[in-house]
Amino acid sequence: MHLDVQDLRNFYYRTALGRSVKRIIGAQVLEMWPEAKGQTVVGFGFAVPFLRPYLQQARRVTALMPGPQGVMPWPSNAPNLSVLCQETLWPLETGHVDRLMVVHGLETSEQASALLSECWRVLGPGGKALFIVPNRTGLWSRSDQTPLGFGRPYSHGQLETQLRLHAFMPERHAAVLYQPPSERRFWMKTAPIWERAGRSVAAIVPAGVLMVEVSKRIQPSMGAGVHEKVVAPLRVLRPVPKTTAT
Repeated sequence: MHLDVQDLRNFYYRTALGRSVKRIIGAQVLEMWPEAKGQTVVGFGFAVPFLRPYLQQARRVTALMPGPQGVMPWPSNAPNLSVLCQETLWPLETGHVDRLMVVHGLETSEQASALLSECWRVLGPGGKALFIVPNRTGLWSRSDQTPLGFGRPYSHGQLETQLRLHAFMPERHAAVLYQPPSERRFWMKTAPIWERAGRSVAAIVPAGVLMVEVSKRIQPSMGAGVHEKVVAPLRVLRPVPKTTAT
């Protein structure tokens, strides 16, 4: 079930907790993808809070938003780069995307397999995709007070298995958002401390968000039929010649 785009916008841009989440996840995204000069960058779901750093350097930036979620103009005070699209049929050419970011897209989709197939289709050779999802064992997935409490959360193993099944090769992963999902002043002020402590002792405090970077695995085309060489092929049996009785 997709959240409404207005609820997502209000959380990330109009609440203190949402701005804190945007800052923490955004810092990790930039650590993994520090630049995208001359590249085609696409976000699916609600990735716009984390796409802005690439507007000035990328060749093209596009924010795809699924129909059930709805779309909003983005960025503000600039030509619109957001597009309303079908969840599993994107208005993009095959193999032309260099960087693909999926946020609030996979865990809320009722067609996760078809969505991942579309992600694979548009990603180009050498391209990278970054999937950002709620952590199944984290506190954020257990609270419906934020967008991270909706949809189907994942563990690292579940997410990587799903990605491998759709011909993606996991390359790097990260876990962020260790602060509790609360707007109380104490938790908000201590958010940086939670992040530092969480990365040091992640086994004690589970992160709220998992991030996995993948590349596109290209399967060699074998064509039709079996291409294994038979060492000793069977010959067609010829009729046994009749012998004259003596």
